[in-house]
Amino acid sequence: MSKVVFTIARDEWRFWRRSHLAQTVLAITLMLVAASVWVTYADISHTTAQRQHMQSESVDAFEEQPDRHPHRMVHYGHYLFRSPPPLGALDPGIDAFTGNAIFLEGHRQNSATFADQKQSSGLSWVGSLTPAYVMQVLTPLLLIVLGFGVMTREREAGTLDFLKVQGVSPLLLILGKGVALAGAGLLVLMPLLIGVVIAVGNGAAWLPAVTFIVSYLLYILVWCALVLLVSSVAPSNSSSFSGLTALWIVSCLVIPRVASNTASVMVASPGKLETDFAVLQKLREMGDGHNAEDPAFKALKANLLAKYNVDTIEALPVNFRGIVAQQSEADLTRVLTAFAEEQMQQQLSQAQIAREFGWLSPMIAIQSASMTLAGTDLENYQRFLREAEAVRFDFVQSLNTMHAEGLSLEADANKYKSPEARKAATVSADNWQILEDFHFSPAPPTARLKDSVAAITQLFFAAVFVTGLILLTGRRI
Repeated sequence: MSKVVFTIARDEWRFWRRSHLAQTVLAITLMLVAASVWVTYADISHTTAQRQHMQSESVDAFEEQPDRHPHRMVHYGHYLFRSPPPLGALDPGIDAFTGNAIFLEGHRQNSATFADQKQSSGLSWVGSLTPAYVMQVLTPLLLIVLGFGVMTREREAGTLDFLKVQGVSPLLLILGKGVALAGAGLLVLMPLLIGVVIAVGNGAAWLPAVTFIVSYLLYILVWCALVLLVSSVAPSNSSSFSGLTALWIVSCLVIPRVASNTASVMVASPGKLETDFAVLQKLREMGDGHNAEDPAFKALKANLLAKYNVDTIEALPVNFRGIVAQQSEADLTRVLTAFAEEQMQQQLSQAQIAREFGWLSPMIAIQSASMTLAGTDLENYQRFLREAEAVRFDFVQSLNTMHAEGLSLEADANKYKSPEARKAATVSADNWQILEDFHFSPAPPTARLKDSVAAITQLFFAAVFVTGLILLTGRRI
């Protein structure tokens, strides 16, 4: 049986070698995959080095500031840059759309900036020719062009009945054709496999990396099965090609757009302007952290006076203005974080709804699995935002502590009276050594593997379902 299967597969490969169209399409696809792996890897490597350099420069610029008032440094701020994960060279995911740097400052939670797609020209789709895009969108086209006639050609040439007489069952014939088609898919997968090996050498965890390749292998097998199924039931080459092309358009272009639009409708997300007004209204109720006399801080003042058993804020052993800054920042951060978490939850709910369409489109399933395993999905972007906010709060509160403990209230209150008073209301530049090394890493390997199970299950279900239809069709041919 295996000998017959490989004989059929070898005959199909021989036919493709004689077909200029098959050779051209296969060569183009191979070059696209290989070129996209090389170009994207080179770009990601340059981007990683560039962002690490800018991160180092940002730290140096902060630490090299002269003697200043601590609150001036709160507003001077600091930048954090998100370096791509190793597997991001194969699937950048949403990184090109979400921004890669955040400016950290007091009293605000800024969004990520410098998104590649937002800064690109109208030809930005060219920059999307990543290995993941080629494998998810273009490789199915290759399989369609190669395999649309694997069964209809035998029927139109009249050789199907001849093979039956020779004892070759339709299922055996389909299996042999499937082996040939899968061989072409594996050939296209080789550059991606090499890219995964390079990524592992650059620090990618082996468990997500292996699962990454397995998921793409499963995706290729799904499309091989779809091509075999349509070619088996179609009455002619033209109808097989038309049907498969329509299936590709619906699966790879239409359903993903329907999924995103459906998610946006089902989970409404307020616009930036609406959110900003809501945040501003909430913050107005909390008092002005720059004004120590604001009525909102009366309770804080009373508690401090009672704690230190003094009658006036001037008699406190700490600078009341710095204490107010600390309290105000903590309260403000709780409000901003609550709004940010609500917005992130809305985005996550939209993403979950869109991912459910993976039961209808293998491309959505492989896209979800690929980004999750690479660490370039929405969850890892939100992870970066949370880590950046933790850094922001720590460094701002460190400066507020200097404000409270390193300056007297008298010097702080009189800082605008003269140049000498302004100089007296500063702390030494030695105090700016408060920033820790920041390096963003995606979720742990086991967590990424767990998060990808749903998408891989969708691919596995599609493979089993289409294979079942092929078995049913093979018995009826």
